Amino acid sequence: MKLVIDRLSKQYKNKIAVDRVSAEFNNGVYGLLGANGAGKTTFMRMVCGILAPTSGSISFNGIDAGEEEYRNVLGYLPQDFGYYPNFTAWDFLLYMSALKGFDKKSAKKRITELLDFVSLSDVSKKKIKTYSGGMKQRLGIAQALLNYPKILVMDEPTAGLDPKERVRFRNVIESIGKESIVILSTHIVSDVEHIADYILMMKSGRIIFNQPRENIEGDLEEFYLSEFEDGIESI
Repeated sequence: MKLVIDRLSKQYKNKIAVDRVSAEFNNGVYGLLGANGAGKTTFMRMVCGILAPTSGSISFNGIDAGEEEYRNVLGYLPQDFGYYPNFTAWDFLLYMSALKGFDKKSAKKRITELLDFVSLSDVSKKKIKTYSGGMKQRLGIAQALLNYPKILVMDEPTAGLDPKERVRFRNVIESIGKESIVILSTHIVSDVEHIADYILMMKSGRIIFNQPRENIEGDLEEFYLSEFEDGIESI
C-alpha cells in the first residue's frame, strides 16, 4: 500500500502555495507540521482531490487521484467539519452512508461499530448541536471512516479541543494508523509528539523535513523550533 506524491505544485496567480512537493506514504501516522500559511491545507486538499494541482501527480497503488477508485479509499476530516445541527449522530451517519452508497443493513452495522469506536454510542440519539467540540470531532472521524478508507486525511483536527478530548483523539488516531495511511496536519507539536510514526515539516510550500519520528532525538518541539524562524504554538 503506497501513496505517491510526485512534484506536486499549486499556484494562485502570483503565489505558489505548494512548491514541487514529492513524498511517499505507507501504513502509519504522518504528522505534518508547519505554521499557518505554510501550505498544509492546500497540500491536503489536493491529496483529497478537492483541489486540482497546477502540476505534478498523486496516486495510490498506481491509481490516479482523479479516478473514482481513488476517492473510494479516501476519508477526509476538514478543518471546518460541516454537520447538520438538528440531526442526531445516528441520523447524520445514516445520511452520509447513503451518500457513499451503503445499503441500509450494511450502514446500520457500520455505524454501530464506528459510534462505539469513537465512544459516542451512549449519545448517538442526541442532536449534534448539543455536542461538545471534542464530540463533534469524534463524529467527524466516524464519518471519515465510513467507507473503510485506506487513506485518512485530517486538517487541524484538534483545534479548540480541551486537553482530555485531545488525548482521547490521539488514542483513536493511533489505532487507525495501524491499518491505514493517516496524514494529520497541525501546527501544535504535542498533537503528533507521541502518535506520529513519521514527521513532515512544511514551510513556504515545501516539505523541508521528512523522517521517522525515531530519528529525532530529544524533544520534538525543540527540534521543530530549531528548523524554523517563526516558531510554533504549543499546548
